[in-house]
Amino acid sequence: MPFITVGAENSAPIDIYYEDHGSGQSVVLIHGFPFSTASWEKQVAALLPAGYRTIAYDRRGFGNSSQPASGYDYDTFAADLDTILTELDLRDVVLVGHSMGTGEITRYLGSYGSGRISRAVLLSPIPPYLLKTPDNPQGVERSLFDGFMQAIRDDRFAYLTSFCDSFFNYRQNRGRLVSEEAYRAHWNVGAQASAIGTLACVEAWLTDFRDDVSRIDVPVLIVQGDDDQVLPYPVTGQRLQPMLPGSRLVTLKGAPHSIPWTNADDVNREILAFVTAPAPAMARR
Repeated sequence: MPFITVGAENSAPIDIYYEDHGSGQSVVLIHGFPFSTASWEKQVAALLPAGYRTIAYDRRGFGNSSQPASGYDYDTFAADLDTILTELDLRDVVLVGHSMGTGEITRYLGSYGSGRISRAVLLSPIPPYLLKTPDNPQGVERSLFDGFMQAIRDDRFAYLTSFCDSFFNYRQNRGRLVSEEAYRAHWNVGAQASAIGTLACVEAWLTDFRDDVSRIDVPVLIVQGDDDQVLPYPVTGQRLQPMLPGSRLVTLKGAPHSIPWTNADDVNREILAFVTAPAPAMARR
């Protein structure tokens, strides 16, 4: 399996697993919590025949990547992404992230700039800022995230079931947009993730991305379901779009958080239309 080393912990390297398929313009896919490159099978199946090179990687702590005890913050996640782009010498890249993966994209563009990047797609985004604070009254109370962290400490596997229920809006969508088998496959991937990383990522969700958002100077597509039970639509995608002049928000009516799987046809259609359209003249500023 291919790996890129992004650091070390004591005597062991920290290796990031990636998959690199096809040829053409590069599309880098960054998965959501707490899953892996496996989340992107429906997007890879659409992008490859359309003539794109698809590169998907497992975030540190997840999938087949190393599971260190530290580095579960967006500065480190963005540095890992930068190492991958640099090691593979990727240019004119389309970054596509889902959920937590949208944080990597936003922090990367805010910190490293867009020299290698042509466009960005944010699916069920986590920016601009989830936490409720005096200067962010639209956010979510800290106590909710403290409860998530305690639930992970008490029984990570029971928490994972609760998370997958919300991820798919499973009660409404079982047997319609998601099968029991697909639910179970996602659960199994999440169960193999680092226990330390699973817990630490909840704290990372509370990252303030507002400064990063203000630095983004490439065309951005935002796609989100308005029945997202993980990252509330009014706090995330709906609020983010006006902060990104020239960006486009596609709202999937009644769709859950898990749109790369449950609403793959819609997501793929929007991605392919976006990457083939002429870039807006005002996108870079």
